[in-house]
Amino acid sequence: MQPFPPPSPEHDPAEDDGSGYLDRQFLVAMPGMGDERFARSLIYLCHHSADGAMGIIVNKPATDLTMPDLLMQLEIAPAADEIRLREQVGHMPVLMGGPVDAKRGFVLHSSDFRIDQSTLVIDDGICLTATVEILRAIAEGCGPESAILALGYAGWQAGQLENEILANGWLTCAADPELIFNPVLDDKYDRVLRMNGIEPAMLSPVAGRA
Repeated sequence: MQPFPPPSPEHDPAEDDGSGYLDRQFLVAMPGMGDERFARSLIYLCHHSADGAMGIIVNKPATDLTMPDLLMQLEIAPAADEIRLREQVGHMPVLMGGPVDAKRGFVLHSSDFRIDQSTLVIDDGICLTATVEILRAIAEGCGPESAILALGYAGWQAGQLENEILANGWLTCAADPELIFNPVLDDKYDRVLRMNGIEPAMLSPVAGRA
């Protein structure tokens, strides 16, 4: 794994101007989504502006990789700490966050933990930190109360996400922090649909926007 990059793009929620951007919402992949990499994906949209968008897939696990495994592979924690790590952070998911920079890590976490000049505040209860210091804090037991680690992210160029939504590729809805950090991944997609009054079995390729 490459070193964590700094959070990008820079974004302060206080700068939002109400122009209809979808920061801090869920994107739910619809049957009209033409890209198989995003089939049944639930994405938390961290940033959206006229220049493009960036989000993290929050319901697809990384294959055969757990948080304790990752911390030991990166030599952030010694192998002798394996039992302690599995008890303390074994519940924190490691996810496939998206196809962009898939060898880099991005931690979505609760706002009880911040690193000056490194943590990006997305919403009142959700932050993004992409430096290795947060992994050290997690390994030492002084990290955020809730966290998920995503390998890679989903990114869109200017106008690309808007076109995909118009083509019925995505449904947008309010994000639920509890669902973001829930370690049970299998039913997140169906749960968010039902929370918005949609029965998953009834979806069709002409599904629209919430």
